[in-house]
Amino acid sequence: MDHATHLRRIVQKEPGKVHKLKVNNESHIQVNRPMVFAVTSGKGGVGKTNIVANLAVTFQRMRKRVLIFDADLGLANIDIIFGISPKYTIETVIKGEKGLSQILVEGPEGVSIIPASSGVQELSHLTEGNKINLLNEFDLLNDMFDVLLIDTGAGISSNVIYFNLAAQERIVVVTPEPTSITDAYALIKLMFKKHGIKNFILLMNMVKNEKEGVSVYRHISKVIEKFMGGISIDYAGYIPYDKHLNESVNRREPVTCCFPGSSSSQSFKKLAEYLLTETADRYHDGSIKFFWQRLMIGGAG
Repeated sequence: MDHATHLRRIVQKEPGKVHKLKVNNESHIQVNRPMVFAVTSGKGGVGKTNIVANLAVTFQRMRKRVLIFDADLGLANIDIIFGISPKYTIETVIKGEKGLSQILVEGPEGVSIIPASSGVQELSHLTEGNKINLLNEFDLLNDMFDVLLIDTGAGISSNVIYFNLAAQERIVVVTPEPTSITDAYALIKLMFKKHGIKNFILLMNMVKNEKEGVSVYRHISKVIEKFMGGISIDYAGYIPYDKHLNESVNRREPVTCCFPGSSSSQSFKKLAEYLLTETADRYHDGSIKFFWQRLMIGGAG
């Protein structure tokens, strides 16, 4: 029995307890190597970047050293959410003009950020010399960070797939909107059919309550199970619709910083606990350097 089947049976029996599944208070889980998560979506406007920012802050408060890689090329918004203005981007590292440590930007709570650049689009076409230099730079990060969060673009473009394939875990953000559900299905289908990716984590966002979050998850799972057997779809919980989120964006601060007691902030804490407890034992080959090695060869199938 896969995770999706087991979880759906529990959902049907105890829908009121789904959000607490496999989540405990042991937020100090020891991880031997960096954990690499791609946060992605089939549709834009689902709050993906906001989730990355707030999840990063939450991990940092749990004494995890967090690095964000802004891979939303052309529509990078991490700097807006954090209220920062990066002077340099990863492109300067690729060109050999700066070292990686010289372009890292510090955000709230000590979160580190690799600013986005159009130069990232050329990662799969670098010379061997460029690749060696970059890998040497990123090798240093394995000892500096515990968690790497990749904020991908939305949709099924080659760049979005590129970063999703290189990560060890893929968190697909979905809202109750029909277009969001349809596009999330299309993204999962492409990665499964074309690249053989079988494990996904679903996060429901902007839902009214837990019941709606579970309903959306069950709907997607049912369709996927019918047309794509063999896929494991884990339910990571939900982030409720919260007026404080919109206000925090206007203030250019993560909601976990300016409204730590809000319902959304509490949900981010549960999400971080879930990810630490449920994915730690799956990191046999996970590391920041390994992520970049996969990028250099064009992802993994």
